[in-house]
Amino acid sequence: MDQDDARRDAADGFIPHSSHWGVFSARMKDGRVEVRPHAADPDPNGIIENFPTALRHRARIAQPMVRRGWLENGPGPDKRRGRDDFVPVSWEKALDLLGGELKRVRDGAGPGAIFGGSYGWASAGRFHHAQSQIHRFLNVACGGYVKSVNSYSSGSSQVLIPHIIGDYEGLTKRNVSWEQIAEHSEIVLAFGGMALKNSMVAGGGVSRHVERGAMERAAGRGCEFVLVGPLKADLPDEAKAEWVASIPASDTALMMGIVHTLVSEGLHDRAFLDRYTVGWPVFERYLMGKTDGQPKDAAWAAPLTGVPADEIVALARRLAGKRAVIVVSHSLQRAEHGEQPVWMGMVLAAALGQIGLPGGGYAYALGAIAYYGRRFNAVPLPTFSQGRNGVADYIPVARISDMLLKPGESYRYNGQTRTYPAIKLVYWAGGNPFHHHQDLNRLREAFSRIDTLVVHELAWTATARHADIVLPCTMTLEREDIGANSNDPLLVPMRPIVEPYGQARDDYDIFADLAERLGAREAFTEGRSTRQWLEHLYEPTRAALAAKGLPAPGFAAFWESDGYELPQQEDDGGNLRTFRQDPEGKPLPTPSGKLEIFSETIASFGEADCPGHPTWLGPVHVPDAAAPYVLVANQPRTRLHSQLDFGGHSDAAKHRGREVARMHPQDAARHGIADGDIVRLFNERGACLAAVRLTEDIRQGVIQLPTGAWYDPADPSEDKPLCVHGNPNVLTKDVGTSALAQGCTGQLTTVQVERFDGNLPPILAFEPPGAAMAAE
Repeated sequence: MDQDDARRDAADGFIPHSSHWGVFSARMKDGRVEVRPHAADPDPNGIIENFPTALRHRARIAQPMVRRGWLENGPGPDKRRGRDDFVPVSWEKALDLLGGELKRVRDGAGPGAIFGGSYGWASAGRFHHAQSQIHRFLNVACGGYVKSVNSYSSGSSQVLIPHIIGDYEGLTKRNVSWEQIAEHSEIVLAFGGMALKNSMVAGGGVSRHVERGAMERAAGRGCEFVLVGPLKADLPDEAKAEWVASIPASDTALMMGIVHTLVSEGLHDRAFLDRYTVGWPVFERYLMGKTDGQPKDAAWAAPLTGVPADEIVALARRLAGKRAVIVVSHSLQRAEHGEQPVWMGMVLAAALGQIGLPGGGYAYALGAIAYYGRRFNAVPLPTFSQGRNGVADYIPVARISDMLLKPGESYRYNGQTRTYPAIKLVYWAGGNPFHHHQDLNRLREAFSRIDTLVVHELAWTATARHADIVLPCTMTLEREDIGANSNDPLLVPMRPIVEPYGQARDDYDIFADLAERLGAREAFTEGRSTRQWLEHLYEPTRAALAAKGLPAPGFAAFWESDGYELPQQEDDGGNLRTFRQDPEGKPLPTPSGKLEIFSETIASFGEADCPGHPTWLGPVHVPDAAAPYVLVANQPRTRLHSQLDFGGHSDAAKHRGREVARMHPQDAARHGIADGDIVRLFNERGACLAAVRLTEDIRQGVIQLPTGAWYDPADPSEDKPLCVHGNPNVLTKDVGTSALAQGCTGQLTTVQVERFDGNLPPILAFEPPGAAMAAE
């Protein structure tokens, strides 16, 4: 922000702040918060407009609450979770009850019976990051906890990529940049696209959203963009993309058809494959049909992908000899066999010989999040230590229902046979599993099996409604913090805009008082207040600036500023660039030191659903008479996951209060469905209502319904209640991507659809549950 903009904001009473949706300023005027995007942002994110109505919304939690059944009967499995009422209590009583329960589990079953879930995007701040806060608390006060590893967004690729490329962070964050695409790329082949609704968001926020402009500059220079996927909107209009409307989950077959053409016509870069990869001869035998009798040519791929064979051949020829970028989105690996398109994307880029070149190669997940494709900062950011976890046990993040439903049972993960722990207490602070997880009716059953579920939450999400102890926490605008992102240069003082809502408290203050009840306050706080922690966390950044001879103001000056620009590193292409330049001297951190087209390590695991090289394992989501449509449950446009779904920006995008599904007009006509109708989507796992918008920008046979609408069961007492609000995770299947990664498969499922002609049930997702008595 330049000085004129800063002075304008200050004169108008705007205070700098940040969020995962971008840096912004805010002020209170006439009892209402107003927001203003960062002045230097060329493409601001409209999600910040959720703040004005969300800040004091009736969905906010005003005081500590305890579920009646737990309060009256004590801890234990209980089918009434999510169906019970709540009793308001004082902070003292809530913390005394929780402190006693933590002691009971810690000292009885041990810290290995505590699961610290807390998966989600809790805050842009470096200190009030809820996951860091709860993990530090559980480590210090309870001796540790069972944790989760990987993410719902990229659980498959996070396990696979270290085996075949080596460095996940390097591939996604320090590889092909938006600058390179704007300047060097000749063709970008994007499997699953690079939707701006995804790249508008980043942990820690960004001050400048550059993706749209980079694609516009590249297209203006003559770069071709080709989108492969069922949704045309997965690339912006500025890219001027050609749309290949493929069948969902067929990308691996399409890539194989392209590579087969390259090999058959001698267009592949054999010299690159020989020098920089291992296992090409093994894969080539499979590709050409010598191992199974089936060549993976364009004619084979055409019926699997819905793309004509001649178009596949033509696409392969267009790629050959060009500065080409192969992009595989996170969405492709959020499905059964999700490892395969990620692996095959690397093989395609290697066959083209482009990996490591400026504006060329394999840009896995570029566009999936705003800090991908940018430069790294050259100084460290403030970091809050989580301490040491005394419990070694963990689960893959998307296996929480399995863990709670199958304690003691074994499962396979990354070449190991592991055992699910027996969990008594789940503690959640930051995140909403009723957004992230699949098959919500199964998740409800899983949560009924434990002794106690504790939630810190700012609003009445479905997770809070299923909890036993609900502690109200502050929203980011109600607390002070430091906003920063390792791939954005602006360090932001996040000064509070308003006082906390009701009795809401910062997570840090809640944990400090709870740690005192467990004899660990000093160890948790180290004697520091929030402001003292911010000063402490800022110091390493200040010292690093000083060491570089750059202006290094003290904390007081920083806190009163509108933010400081940090130095950034060169856009050097990372370790894939250095590997290309010197493969012997700068090998990749894989077992072979090279790109692994065939992985002996993965092959040795013996997993039928993830062999030793990319393999077409057959279509999974095959429509039938009972479920004739493939449902794409992708990320929403008007909110981050389920956050602030009750905000005005999110609410305005709904129709008749329901989340909006999109389908092709010809599909809708077969069911007598018109634009704007309410429909019932259903399968064997559950059902939900949604409004319908008809569009030709979706492949026939596909229905798209974004995630994030708060789960709202019409009758919570039923085992499979109708979600009246439009949460697709009542429909999605709760299985892992494979025995290798056990990643989330929530992107795709099959469903039936029908017009809903009955009386519309009311939407109660944002209404507080009834309280039983006055605060004690």
